[in-house]
Amino acid sequence: MGRRSERLCKRGQGDIAGEGDVIQVVSRAFDVLRCFEGADTRLGNLEISNRCGLPRSTVSRLTHTLTRMGQLVYLPRDQKYRIGPSAVAMSTAMMRGLQLRNLIRTRLQEVADQIPGTVGFLIPDRFHLVYFEYARAAHTLGLHSTTGSRIAMSRSAGGHAYLAALEPEAANAFLTEIERDEPEQAPLLRERLEASRTMLRERGYVISCGAFSPHVNGIAVPMWSPQYQTHVVLNIGLLGAMYDEQRIHDEVAPVLLRLKDVIDTLVQNAESGLVAVGQGSAKRARPDSSKSLQAARRPAPTHSLAMSDVRRRQGHVPG
Repeated sequence: MGRRSERLCKRGQGDIAGEGDVIQVVSRAFDVLRCFEGADTRLGNLEISNRCGLPRSTVSRLTHTLTRMGQLVYLPRDQKYRIGPSAVAMSTAMMRGLQLRNLIRTRLQEVADQIPGTVGFLIPDRFHLVYFEYARAAHTLGLHSTTGSRIAMSRSAGGHAYLAALEPEAANAFLTEIERDEPEQAPLLRERLEASRTMLRERGYVISCGAFSPHVNGIAVPMWSPQYQTHVVLNIGLLGAMYDEQRIHDEVAPVLLRLKDVIDTLVQNAESGLVAVGQGSAKRARPDSSKSLQAARRPAPTHSLAMSDVRRRQGHVPG
């Protein structure tokens, strides 16, 4: 493996610092595209500049180029841009073969039917987590995340769990990068890092109360994705008035750890990646989830899965 390939592998494990070899204009173009959180989002150059922290003149050149490429569309009447047909076509091509997503969504919904909260499977995107799939109870109030929603790392149990799962060197590089680019996020992540690491090591999950909202508590568990060489996260958000930290430990954590065992099997067997698993792979990966989730209703040691997971993936979760 060449030196550049080795650097890319390390960077995939959370090391996003040391970006001297990254072509800046490409990085900035993706920063512009990240500003468009949905297909209907309409933004002008000034709004994009404010969102991604780039000079307005730079944004103007980038949006012009992205429009010429079909990644954006200019709306003369609004004097704004929206996601273009090329970006939609590219994302559509990437979303072929949705068997795995359907399996994950089904498992999340089984848990949401037991626990009145939002259950999410999240993937990292720089300093945010994106809901790859989610489920929630029919009458859940105050929790409105949907597929594709983005949440800042510092504002979710998932973000704290993700950072706690990184090796110390990668976590430090992440914090250095976020302090430079999004300094408002860094203090909370740094303040809670050691406590999150301890909880992840001892219990196999991380709880964060009030990070997203004073009224919302969360619990999350990271999983290693061999296809993408990074951690993905299972997260449950709950109303604090119903679930304080102790109740989350007692009632929610065992359910989440059982769900993690089921989803982890799917992720490890997704040979072609999370969005392109074949029918055969999906069948091989499908465990008897009904038994697994039914078992979650019985009290179980909350650390049992975590300890086997640490032994199985030494080096991914700090000891």
